Amino acid sequence: MGDQKPALNALAQHYRHFRVAERLLLTGHSHQAWPDVALEGQREAFDDAATYVDEKWPYAFAKAERLRAGVCMLLGDPQGEVALAGSTHDLVIRFLSALDLRRHPRVVTTDGEFHSLRRQAARLAEAGLDVVRVRARPVDTLAERLADAVDGRTSAVLVSAVLFEDSRIVPGLDTLAQACAPGGVELLVDAYHALGVMPYTLGDRGLESAWIVGGGYKYLQLGEGNCFLRLPPHAAEMRPVITGWYAEFADLEHAADPSAVTYPRGAAAFAGSTYDPTSHYRAARVLDFFVEQNLTPQHLRASYLHQVALLARAFDALDIPDAVITRDRSVPLEGFGGFLALHSTHAERLQRALAQAGVRTDSRGDTLRLGPAPYLSDAQLETAVECLAAACAAIR
Repeated sequence: MGDQKPALNALAQHYRHFRVAERLLLTGHSHQAWPDVALEGQREAFDDAATYVDEKWPYAFAKAERLRAGVCMLLGDPQGEVALAGSTHDLVIRFLSALDLRRHPRVVTTDGEFHSLRRQAARLAEAGLDVVRVRARPVDTLAERLADAVDGRTSAVLVSAVLFEDSRIVPGLDTLAQACAPGGVELLVDAYHALGVMPYTLGDRGLESAWIVGGGYKYLQLGEGNCFLRLPPHAAEMRPVITGWYAEFADLEHAADPSAVTYPRGAAAFAGSTYDPTSHYRAARVLDFFVEQNLTPQHLRASYLHQVALLARAFDALDIPDAVITRDRSVPLEGFGGFLALHSTHAERLQRALAQAGVRTDSRGDTLRLGPAPYLSDAQLETAVECLAAACAAIR
């Protein structure tokens, strides 16, 4: 009995509303459970609205500042400028609108970006923008090939830190940043699948000059509506064409001339308009919870490496033919982020079978994604792989 694994993770007690101890939620790469304290944040938002009515905004802005501070902490950029919005798409659009696309009408990206960027880039290409899509694979040479695609007409390069389809960490982004800098080409890194999974401080990554976009819907457990854009220092004077009236919030008394569009310096220039602050109340409380539970980037990296390795070993022990399902064994597990990608032409069928067995996962094309989370136990992960074995047996 002394060697028996505990059935539950001790952290699970803080996620009772999401019932993480009762359900096999391997959706950590897509939508993690919120800790119970998130509800305290939502209630506080309601209480402040009820108590202060139109005077609630100073309290709401304080929560937004807590979110900004949390982002800066994760990026190791304590004085960083961070713009907020409800989605990364909103922030990327503001970013693109700040570029001089008339003089530099070329944007370089990859064919492995998330759908919001993929779709928007495709539509902009239809409208006449020169969009270059570099193949994301092989990942080891991606940064170099992106740099080779940059020319004098290029405004920006947009690339993920970790690819959303298979969790591959993209190496060499520091050298890409160095290649972009001399020509004034902006580098935007999508860190959605990196923050909360691993340490991602900009100084260590050589990305001080990069824009960083991400959000809290996945690994940070902040829920929807908590997306952010970190501006590099040289962006202080930029003027996005897509601009909300909150960009002049601090100077409304002097904004009487309807023909004049003034901007504050830094992240405030990328502000939007009136928004629902409930998400920021929730985020502030969850960020404090992470501090209370010592869920540091270093701790979380160790947790995800352990859990992904456990899933990989358990999967390998099944000895299922590659023709049914397999994984990329050419890369050490340290080369992946926070989930295990399994490749199968039956991925969608397997995902449905797992759901019927009570294991929540998802599939993207021919990839079945198993996403652990720090509140899951080893026993839960092993049970999930046993269910996968049964689903694969039905195919064979």
